Amino acid sequence: MGVFSSFGENHLREPQEDAPLAERPQSARDRVFFAVYALAVALSISVWFVAVRAPLWLDETGTYWGINAGFPGIWSRQFQTLSSTEYAYLLWASTKLIGTSEIALRIPSILAMLGAVYLLYRAARELFSRDCAILAALIFSINPIVAFAAIDVRPYAFAALATNATILILFRLRRNSSNWLAALFGLSAACIVWFHFLFIVILPALVLCFFVLKVGDHKVVWKQFGVALATFAVAFLPVVPLMMFLLRSSLTHVSEPAPTLLLLAWTLAPGWLLPCLCGTGFAAFLISALARRRDLENPYRGGPILLCASLALIPVLILYGVSAATSVHIHATRYLLIAVPGISLCWAMLVSALRPRALQLLFCVALVIITAWLSYNSPRLRQHLYSYKYALEAAEQSASADDATVLLCSDFPESNYVEMPLGSAKESKFFAPLSYYKLSVPVVPLPRDLNEEAIRVSSRFLKEAASKHERFLAVAHQHSYKTLVWLTQSAVTNYSVRELGTFDDIKVLEFIPRALVVPRRD
Repeated sequence: MGVFSSFGENHLREPQEDAPLAERPQSARDRVFFAVYALAVALSISVWFVAVRAPLWLDETGTYWGINAGFPGIWSRQFQTLSSTEYAYLLWASTKLIGTSEIALRIPSILAMLGAVYLLYRAARELFSRDCAILAALIFSINPIVAFAAIDVRPYAFAALATNATILILFRLRRNSSNWLAALFGLSAACIVWFHFLFIVILPALVLCFFVLKVGDHKVVWKQFGVALATFAVAFLPVVPLMMFLLRSSLTHVSEPAPTLLLLAWTLAPGWLLPCLCGTGFAAFLISALARRRDLENPYRGGPILLCASLALIPVLILYGVSAATSVHIHATRYLLIAVPGISLCWAMLVSALRPRALQLLFCVALVIITAWLSYNSPRLRQHLYSYKYALEAAEQSASADDATVLLCSDFPESNYVEMPLGSAKESKFFAPLSYYKLSVPVVPLPRDLNEEAIRVSSRFLKEAASKHERFLAVAHQHSYKTLVWLTQSAVTNYSVRELGTFDDIKVLEFIPRALVVPRRD
């Protein structure tokens, strides 16, 4: 089949791959190896659940806000959440079955990511041996980007599921001339964009891989490509209005710093996995280069490395290039999930070159045990990013005594470009944490930055509060600490300020009228 003839048909698969499962010989050693691999995969997946009980972080409360108005309100709120409408409907249906607790909200993502792991294994089996496919699934599931997305109340896990399904269909098209399968390929590619718009960056890689796979099949390649393209175009239409809105307002959603080359390297093997995998890959390369047999066992020959590298590098380089060349910084960690399947396939190919086979298993077990130990013993990994839960609880406990007003700074960057919703702050997307972690007291909304809108709203409130000698509180994440400083300086004449605490970098200040402060007696 074209480029695959350069390294032999299915060079890394077992010799009897096409035989029925019952007819394939399987030694006791094979069964032990597969049992250990299965336990390693299970242990790597268990790492996902380290932070499963953590409170919802900012963007997760934004997702909950999108479904909080019920089924009819999901569609009307899609342009404010800028999230997948399909995921919102799935999450809403899930809440009707299992509730709205933090764990219940995360179950759909967990199930989707489990499906993504299995589909990546099936995709790898289209090209490689069972050992290599298991390695790909293991490296995928142990990746910290995957572990984060697996319990995130956002559509990333479903986007990974759609991505791996598309890769599986793509690999199966290698030896299939069915137009129905081509149509399914186009539909699944559109589903990727349904769940996350920025994951569109994988489309050039998918197109390149399609032509690499079909390069020796001139009779059907253009027909299948036409069917896939037509199906994708039709399925993509519902996404166009929201994507156009996102492009027109792209600068208002930027909250990430400009990317660095270090972040680019981190993408290929996050955290401590980078030196470990790089060392293993180098060892595998040396073993392969020095091996006496230079035959079909060499995984660096022919098309698979081109396919896997394309799926890994093209999305990453597009995200990095756009972020480095423009003011729209989209090379964020969560968006790099789109490249993790390809990255996992590449690393699995490198590790599978280790000889003997037991060395691969030893590497696999060591990798999982070290990662699991670090994850279970890291206080930082027990948190799923910062949450407003504890800060709002402290504010509620203090303010409810006399119904004191709370000045709350939004942490959504979009809040800097609109007027504050004075009459309905608790219903605004910019203050989505209030939809899940309630405040019973009045709320005065402020934008994220200390801009003209923040000064205007704060000045008016301070004037009214000072005239009535009213106590109030102010709550802000570290991005809005400048606003807290400005409030403290502006109210110093009439108020005494006391810090109630800092929770996940969210500071809570209490402003007490000086007329109510009882002087100390010496």
